[in-house]
Amino acid sequence: MRFPFLRPKRDYSVARLTGEDAGAIALLHRQDFVRPWSDDEFASLLAQDTVFGFTVLETGRASAGPVGFVLARLAAGEGEILTVVVARAHRRQGLGWQLMDAVLRELHAERAEALFLEVDETNIAALHLYRRLGFQEVGKRPAYYQTAGSGRSGALVMRRDLR
Repeated sequence: MRFPFLRPKRDYSVARLTGEDAGAIALLHRQDFVRPWSDDEFASLLAQDTVFGFTVLETGRASAGPVGFVLARLAAGEGEILTVVVARAHRRQGLGWQLMDAVLRELHAERAEALFLEVDETNIAALHLYRRLGFQEVGKRPAYYQTAGSGRSGALVMRRDLR
């Protein structure tokens, strides 16, 4: 018997981002941000030596493009999450955790001291994930993010020590 409310288990793989991924991740970014970054902005970031990231693909559907990605920077011993997106249809599958784990592993290998990020204070799912990963709130940026319509929401600045 099949239960229509149960989703079939999907398999995913995490891979390193390259400059060739700029267009695909820009498309994903447009789905989630009021002021999305362009293909050229992503290509420019990915061309920088200090910037790295990971993408997540659905196994057997890699040609469909990424269903999530994270972009990070490492400079002077500190990492920073620049942006992270998981497609709505693929949320609640642990993909955010997998992407953040890939960044944390990279930063540990590089002996980074800390990882910083900014998150919309209204993004409860992301806040829950980051707190589970050991991030602590260290600051706030009022009216930082533009929301749909004409509103603005604050950003929480979070940090995780890596040593």
